[in-house]
Amino acid sequence: MSSNKKSKSANALEGPVTEVEVEVPVRQVLVRCPGCRHATSQESISENLEVCPRCGHHFRIGARKRLGMTVDAGSFQEIDAALTARDFLGFPGYTEKLEQARARSSEPEGVICGTATIGGYRCAIFVMNGEFMMGSMGSVVGEKICRLFELATERRLPVVGFTVSGGARMQEGTTSLMQMAKTTGAVRRHSDAGLLYIAVLTDPTSGGVTASFAMEADICLAEPDALVAFAGPRVIEQTLHKRLPAGFQRSEFQLEHGFVDRIAQRSDLPAELSLLLALHGVERVEGEGPFLPVIRLEGKRDERQTSSSFLGNIKAAVGAISGNKQVDPKKIKEAEKEKGAYELLGIVRSGERPTVLPIAEQVFDDFVELHGDRYFGDDGAVVGGIARLRGQVVTVIGTERGRDTKERVRRNFGSANPEGYRKAQRLMHQAEKFGRPVICLVDTSGAFCGMGAEERGQGEAVAQSLVVMSGLKVSIISVIMGEGGSGGALGLALANRVLMLSGAVYSVVSPEGCASILWKTADRASEAADALKIRATDLCELGVADGIIEDYDIGSEAFADRLAGRLVEELEPLERMTADELVDARYERFRRMGKDALC
Repeated sequence: MSSNKKSKSANALEGPVTEVEVEVPVRQVLVRCPGCRHATSQESISENLEVCPRCGHHFRIGARKRLGMTVDAGSFQEIDAALTARDFLGFPGYTEKLEQARARSSEPEGVICGTATIGGYRCAIFVMNGEFMMGSMGSVVGEKICRLFELATERRLPVVGFTVSGGARMQEGTTSLMQMAKTTGAVRRHSDAGLLYIAVLTDPTSGGVTASFAMEADICLAEPDALVAFAGPRVIEQTLHKRLPAGFQRSEFQLEHGFVDRIAQRSDLPAELSLLLALHGVERVEGEGPFLPVIRLEGKRDERQTSSSFLGNIKAAVGAISGNKQVDPKKIKEAEKEKGAYELLGIVRSGERPTVLPIAEQVFDDFVELHGDRYFGDDGAVVGGIARLRGQVVTVIGTERGRDTKERVRRNFGSANPEGYRKAQRLMHQAEKFGRPVICLVDTSGAFCGMGAEERGQGEAVAQSLVVMSGLKVSIISVIMGEGGSGGALGLALANRVLMLSGAVYSVVSPEGCASILWKTADRASEAADALKIRATDLCELGVADGIIEDYDIGSEAFADRLAGRLVEELEPLERMTADELVDARYERFRRMGKDALC
């Protein structure tokens, strides 16, 4: 890049002064990216929201710049701007440190608080400032965040918070430590009022901030590759006397281990936040800010499994029976009804049938997948999040087998570990807090049987899911989409209404297991399947299922429309019931099961 500047050159011996154009190069400021190690111009980085255009590394940014990138222009109204810290302990050098921080950051303290709109949705917002003593949490930071949550509770506003911190401000001694308890109390009161809190974790978020309000949000987003930790890497390395692995304590590590819902690119954050605010019923201020709807179902549509091969196999089979290539849907239904229970199970397990996520993409709008159990991990076998069902916001939870071999292995073939059930429990509690119905789509051969699962409490996890669903104060509908295997399926099916697809099966044990246990041979699995009464029609007669949804065209738009319509139809009477009536009705539904077996 260069610019032209006019320069005067004169030579007294050659006559009068004349003006000539001279090329003067302008030096670019180059920045070496810590991610890819390439030198890139500061201008191109700034134009890309302080993100490296080569590798996507997110540079640290100040609080004011963060606000400008996130909220609607002109909407931010700051509160408590005049609050400043003082050296009340007489800590050596603290007064000078404060003065230096104020001069360096041009801010009086380490957090900015106020109200704003994001995509037109009004919220309270705080942004911690890494340029002020590394965002350390002192008394003023704690006080400002407390006041913001109190204001949000009073005005019934959601809170969006951006965290960046090196931890407690040691120059304020144990008083700084007490800010963890103080802010937690304010967050809890806001939550008890049924209000939404979204935290965005940025680089770095550590120490007492991580161990308090950063991890207490309803939804935790994180920027890519942000350090999110309680004890910093240097502290851990000094304690263990060894180097830590690459990526340890970074956002991606926290997502994998169940502590973050989503990783959001900086450019996507306004849209992500506005959609989340909309899904939680935040009223949009007319005429303020752009409307930023996004559909966040993960994966591309063209990568999703289609049902063409499955439908082709059914139609070919029925065509062979009937002698016709063109078969009417009624005949397909009749042919399906003639299939044996074990044959249906084989179709469900074959991998030809569409799995839960592709169907959910067709049935629900604006699905935002949320991750993690907040204890150990994010189980790919259980997927869940928030979506719209024909305009009504619902919580969706399902089991996903995977659409190809690689994904099936990653998702454990739809068999959940304890963390999968604990993720489901977290989402159910969240649905109860915000008054959302819960829709569970179940297709699993059962809870995973393995050493790790047992060590982490598989039985307790399934049992706790039953406890949570039994007492949940919102309506629950579960649909057995394919295979409903034993307690692993029931852990997501203790519902007010349980529906089954016509080609689905639901059993206390696998037919192979039943035959092996009772008859000492798996060769009689087909006989066991019939005897167990695992088909949808059998289970409706037994009162285990409440209704059947035809699935001869599963995977088509017509099927998705039929499933969505049935869910809406089942929800309508449930939504007119009180919380206590829903819980009582759910209890009575299961209370009467098995009475036919009594003498």
